[in-house]
Amino acid sequence: MDINKIIERAKNILLTPKTEWPVISGETTTTGDLYKNYVLILAAVPALASFLGLSMFGAGFGMVRFGVGFALSTALFGYLVSLVAVYIYGLVINGLAPTFGGQKDPMQALKVAVYASTASWIAGIGALIPGLGWLLSLVGVVFTIYLLYLGLPVLMKCPEDKAVGYTAVSIIVGIVVTWVLTLIVGLFTGAGMLGSGLFGRGGGGPSITIPTGSGDVKIDGGSLGKLEEWGKQVEAAGKKMEAAEKSGDQKAQGEALGGVLGAVLGGAANTSVESLGTDTLKGFLPATLGGLPRKSMSAERNQAMGLQISEGKATYGSGEGPRLELEIQDMGGTRGVMMFAGWAALESEKQTDTGYEKTTRQDGRMVHEEWDSQRKTGEFSLVLGERFLTKVSGSDVTIDQIKAAMGELNLAGLEALKNQGVKAN
Repeated sequence: MDINKIIERAKNILLTPKTEWPVISGETTTTGDLYKNYVLILAAVPALASFLGLSMFGAGFGMVRFGVGFALSTALFGYLVSLVAVYIYGLVINGLAPTFGGQKDPMQALKVAVYASTASWIAGIGALIPGLGWLLSLVGVVFTIYLLYLGLPVLMKCPEDKAVGYTAVSIIVGIVVTWVLTLIVGLFTGAGMLGSGLFGRGGGGPSITIPTGSGDVKIDGGSLGKLEEWGKQVEAAGKKMEAAEKSGDQKAQGEALGGVLGAVLGGAANTSVESLGTDTLKGFLPATLGGLPRKSMSAERNQAMGLQISEGKATYGSGEGPRLELEIQDMGGTRGVMMFAGWAALESEKQTDTGYEKTTRQDGRMVHEEWDSQRKTGEFSLVLGERFLTKVSGSDVTIDQIKAAMGELNLAGLEALKNQGVKAN
C-alpha cells in the first residue's frame, strides 16, 4: 500500500478527470489490489469522520453527543455498506453496458464504480462538522455523477451520445441497490436508515418480500414507471450539462451541473423548491405537547448549490421525568429523495425481546415506529406530502403517549404546504 499513490490518484481523478480516466482505463489490476490499495483507505474517510463527529462533536449542530459504542457501531455499519455497495455497483455498471452500446468488462466496471466514488468518500469528511455535513455530501453526489459521466465512455466503451442515459440509469439502479443493502444489513446489525426518514411506498403492483434474520423487508414492484420517468429527467438535465460543457461557458456549466443535482434530488429537472422559512416552521412547534411544557425551540434553513432544507426542533418536559422531542424537516430542494423513497416502497418489520421497529402505511402516509419497553424510549415518524418528515420521540413515556402527541400537531396544515415554494424554472 502506497499512501502517496492513493493521494495522487484521488487528486487527479477530482481535479483532472478527463485525463485521468484514460490512464485508469489502461491499468491492469485485480479486485483484491483495487480494494487493498484504494477502496479500504478512501471508504474509511467518511466512517472515521462519522465516528469522530458523533462521539466528539455531536449531531444537530453539536446539541446531541453520542456514546463511543454507538458512534463506533454507526461508523462500522457505514463502512461495511460502502465496501459491499461499490462492488455491487460495479456489477450494475457492467450489466448495463450493452444496453447503452458499451462493452461488458467486469474489472473496468469496478474501476468506474470505485474511482467515481472518490468524490463522495472525500466529501464524507463533512461528518466532522456538526449539522453541516450534508452540504459537503451534496457536493460529493454532484461530482460523483460528473465523474461517472466522464468515465463510462472511456472504460466501458459506450458512445458519448449515450453516456448521459447510461449515467442516469446507473445512478438510479445504484441508489436502489444501496438502499436495499442498507436496510438488509441494518436489520442484521441493529443499525441502518429506517429511523432517518428514508422510507415510503409507491403505487400498486406486486411486491417482493426479502426475509432476513430479524425481520422482513418488502419492496413494491409497481415503481418502475416512476423510476424511468425520473431517469428521463436526469437524462434531460445531463444533456444540458453536455451542451454547456461544449460551449466552454463556466457559468453555464455550473448552472447545468446544478440542474443535474436538482433532477436527482429535487424530483424534477425544471423546478426548484424554496423550503419553508424559519418563522413558518416555528408555527408548527406548539407551546405544549403531550401535556408537557416546551423547554427549548430552534429553527434553521440551510442552502447549498440552490437546494434548501429547513428544520424545526423543540423539546418538552421539566428536565426530569417524561420528555418529548419534536422534529419537523422540510426536504425542500431535495424532496426528490422522499419521492424516490415512496416509489421504492420499502416496508419492514422487526421484533425484539424488548420492543419492535416497523415501517408501514397509515391513512395514506408512510409511518416509521420504534419502541423499546426496557428503556421506555421510542419514536413515531410520518412523511407528509412526500416532502415533510415529522418525528416525535420520547423517553419515560409510552408509545401510545408518543402517538397521541403526534395527533396533537397540525399535520393537515403542514401537509397543505407541500407545494409552497415550488417554482418552474
